[in-house]
Amino acid sequence: MRQSSRNLDGLEVVFDDRNAVANGGLVLPMTLASKLGLKELVDANVDLGDAPGHANAGQKTLALVASALVGGDCIDDAAVLRSGRADALLGTWVPAPSTLGAFLRSFSFGDARSLDKVAGEVLKRAWAAGAGPGDEALTIDVDSSICETYGLKKQGASFGYTSVRGYHPLLAAAAGTGDVLGVRQRGGNAHTGRGAAGFLAEVFGRVRAAGASGQLVLRADSGFFNKQVVAACRRAGARFSVSAKMYPALRKAIEAIPDGAWQPIPYWLEGAADVAETTYHPKGWPGEVRLVVRRVKPTPGSQLALFAKYEYHPFVTDREGSAIELEADHRRHAEVELVIRDLKDGPWAHMPSGRFGANCAWLALGAMAHNLARWSAILGKLNEAKGPVTLATLRRRFISVPGHMSRSARRATLHLAKNWPWAEAFLNALKALRAVAPLLA
Repeated sequence: MRQSSRNLDGLEVVFDDRNAVANGGLVLPMTLASKLGLKELVDANVDLGDAPGHANAGQKTLALVASALVGGDCIDDAAVLRSGRADALLGTWVPAPSTLGAFLRSFSFGDARSLDKVAGEVLKRAWAAGAGPGDEALTIDVDSSICETYGLKKQGASFGYTSVRGYHPLLAAAAGTGDVLGVRQRGGNAHTGRGAAGFLAEVFGRVRAAGASGQLVLRADSGFFNKQVVAACRRAGARFSVSAKMYPALRKAIEAIPDGAWQPIPYWLEGAADVAETTYHPKGWPGEVRLVVRRVKPTPGSQLALFAKYEYHPFVTDREGSAIELEADHRRHAEVELVIRDLKDGPWAHMPSGRFGANCAWLALGAMAHNLARWSAILGKLNEAKGPVTLATLRRRFISVPGHMSRSARRATLHLAKNWPWAEAFLNALKALRAVAPLLA
């Protein structure tokens, strides 16, 4: 017998709940944003003059950050914050997407740089609240990425080495926590290392001002193998570990390493990889540097095996430690790709505006949203024993929980889904974030 109560064809669907909340978990990162004074910092530091979208910069910033936190990858996605009582989680009204678009288009490249000042101050406040490294060593991973664009009228967008039309921004992230320490928008045809030395000098200064008093270490791939990057590290007192480009002179230096100097890598396939070190003086650099090389036997039967006995992976460094330890740590630079993945699973999926300044601001606001999520996980103790949870997991377990707002005796209550599997962790995190001392000065 057919049971109509179990037949979805008989289920009536209406959109009429004025008090529903699509993403009740926004209360976690937005509570932290309030404690850190994000809105007030934007209002104090971002001056768009008489541009059409200049008014209420702090509130519009909060709306765009909240949209990014729930996975929005375009301006129109912010409309979800105007449904039901979602605005209650931001504490005030939510602008329409068209208003937010006008706000973004008000930014020039210079105006977007003012968001870097805001990001630096928010970083300082979050680290002071307990999310920072303190006096421990801080490893900074720098990389570039391709942020795709759609359409032919995007200022600064062009084809790069990946044959994808878009922009080519720089990103610096803290190893282990995934904090974004700095971003810089660039045109799509910019080579990897363009502007990297100045960008890193700014990042080093930012983390020092934010309270990182321990040893700084930079890890980078071969796109940043140049004397300007190394000079920026030395001026800041930072150690470096940078993959080297395989120039003929470098290959000659590697092939001159005696066979007895190569040590097998114990955590690799037995007999498949070795490591050795020597010194090397790159052309134009002020002196010799330590050169550590991993050599790997090509896969049997591959084309590389027909032409070379080994494949070499060199990097230069001024760090202390054994070659095996440094090689293992240098390969962990790949962790930065996890940060880029999280960003591209949301606001960095593409750059939405036709104006370069607007996309500079979009890039910076996406990084702010990422950091708020990361700090909420750290301060709310939501990370797992094996490491930080991904942003996709944070959204699925904590941010995207549906709810309903009610008010009784002048007291507002957010009712979230009963029997939610992570309810206890959610409430503990909210308690911890509410205990953060307001940092508004």
